Amino acid sequence: MTRILFVCHGNICRSPMAEFILKALVKSRGLQDSFYIESAAVSDEEYGNPIYPPAKRCLNQHGVWFDPAKRARTVVPEDYDRFDRIICMDSSNLRWIRHIIPSDPQQKIHLMMSYTGSGRDVADPWYTGDFERTFQDVLTACEAMLDI
Repeated sequence: MTRILFVCHGNICRSPMAEFILKALVKSRGLQDSFYIESAAVSDEEYGNPIYPPAKRCLNQHGVWFDPAKRARTVVPEDYDRFDRIICMDSSNLRWIRHIIPSDPQQKIHLMMSYTGSGRDVADPWYTGDFERTFQDVLTACEAMLDI
């Protein structure tokens, strides 16, 4: 089983979108038993908060189920041992995670868009308001991840 943790700043927009998009893709391919998927934050600013309403609306518009009980949580050092891949939405998340998990000897920590061959960040809808662009970035990267 491959265990994946998606990470963004607050765990209310991009990383939960990635969590539920990948869960939907895995289910559509009949691979549910091969993956365990979660999401978390590098910051505790949103700890305990639900998915941001515009992110929920975007997922709903695309028919992607999400768990309404999902609450933001923070990455902890033990996550390094619990997950096979820790996937950050942007380079800022990558810098922050190095304070929580300072060493990556197994090279588990990656940027999300690296799966598409791009070094760019996943668009952050918190600042742009463009949840559709974020959805498309995440969907493209998740599909590429599964096709590896």
